[in-house]
Amino acid sequence: MDKEIILKLLEEIEKLKQENIPVIVEGSNDKKALEELGLSNIIILKGKPLYKLVESIDYKEVAVLTDLDEEGKKLYHELRQEFSQRGVMINDKLRMLLFKTQLRQIEGLNNYIAREQQKAA
Repeated sequence: MDKEIILKLLEEIEKLKQENIPVIVEGSNDKKALEELGLSNIIILKGKPLYKLVESIDYKEVAVLTDLDEEGKKLYHELRQEFSQRGVMINDKLRMLLFKTQLRQIEGLNNYIAREQQKAA
């Protein structure tokens, strides 16, 4: 894997941390993986109606990190539409970088980064 992509992933994670941008994920395993990377403002979708989640967000910007599979893509597009109607900006820089990797499940992100860093060492 390209070391440059791993560095960019880590940069984007750091920006999300520093700017305290909420990150929306599908489930608790996704949340756990992101917490291991130092993120703390994480919102889990599982079991919540999308409209209620969107209405509860009181931020001008959010990151949506649904999985990169078909279901995750569908959720992402629905959330993107709902948030844009409410004037909430979607920060999708990290998500777009993930498409350049082989990773498709957010719950594996922390292990993926650690493995790629070991290979590069």
